Amino acid sequence: MHITEKNEAYYRDTALSPDIPGDCHGEVAWQSPSNIALVKYWGKHGVQLPNNPSISFTLKQAHTATRIGYRPKDGDEPGFTFAFEGKPQPLFAQKTANYLNQLLPYLPWLPKIHLDISSHNTFPHSSGIASSASSMSALVMGLLDIESALSGNPLSDDEFRTKASFLARLGSGSASRSVFPFASVWGATEAIPGSSQYVAFPMEHHMNEVFTTFRDSILIIHAGTKSVSSRAGHQLMENNPFAAARYQNAETNIRLLKDALLHADMDQFIAVTESEALQLHALMMTSQPSFILMQPATLAAITHIRAFRQERGIPLCFTLDAGPNIHLLYPAAHQEAVKAFISEQLLQYCADGQWIDDEVGGGPSKLNS
Repeated sequence: MHITEKNEAYYRDTALSPDIPGDCHGEVAWQSPSNIALVKYWGKHGVQLPNNPSISFTLKQAHTATRIGYRPKDGDEPGFTFAFEGKPQPLFAQKTANYLNQLLPYLPWLPKIHLDISSHNTFPHSSGIASSASSMSALVMGLLDIESALSGNPLSDDEFRTKASFLARLGSGSASRSVFPFASVWGATEAIPGSSQYVAFPMEHHMNEVFTTFRDSILIIHAGTKSVSSRAGHQLMENNPFAAARYQNAETNIRLLKDALLHADMDQFIAVTESEALQLHALMMTSQPSFILMQPATLAAITHIRAFRQERGIPLCFTLDAGPNIHLLYPAAHQEAVKAFISEQLLQYCADGQWIDDEVGGGPSKLNS
């Protein structure tokens, strides 16, 4: 069985026995990055399966760090505690409880263990940067690290990341892509052999090295919580009149972007990336009910970005997630010029002058516990 063909049945059948050592205890810590989709996933079916394939860059500085202390569960005590940035967060705790219940068929030892979970982000939560991608993937990496300690039989790095991608997907579709370095594709497509609905597939060896050092300057146009969740937006695709055309176009753009990444075709990379960002927001605007997440400052900044590219000939482009904030993508060789451009022309559109100086990164990493 190819590694990316493993699905729900495989991970249920190979789950670790719930009979665990009675003296197991310890702490693990992982940080996992957000990612920014270039070809967007918008619309899903079944158990967190995408209606179209997507390709993303894995980020570096925009990440979630999660620590998990574990020990045998004592009687009827709660199965976990949860703190976000040092404080109890009942809403996040409830989402975590629901997610841990989803994982029981694949991690049947969870009811025997008490978990003390704490996490923090390096970026504003719920503002259009994929916080669910980083948080769910960081949590899963920690849980699989605990499972390795319980089993005494660690998985290989490839198996570990693939299982993490599978489990993270159950909590957040985009989280499946955060476990791999540099770039990954999620969703089955004939354009990329090995791609799967169930797990993401690493693109590290299918892209020109210039993209492994790409910069991502994230302009925080609005740092508050967005008005509509991504989950609600995915659901609205069921009745969107442009859904079928969108899914067909996404397949076309996957092929175009795959070629652009492989051959360092910057013109094609820019055309696909910007088109995908605008299509995502057009789908939001044409759903019922419709919603608009871009701010006036978003559009003003985009106008400056396109003018700068035309005037300077620098391959700088923008993309947007499901929010108002702008990701500026460009080769590292141009970072000095782009940072000057941000300082001189774009900071006026950023909330309190906020922006994140990020880059394409190597994926999750284990922290000292």
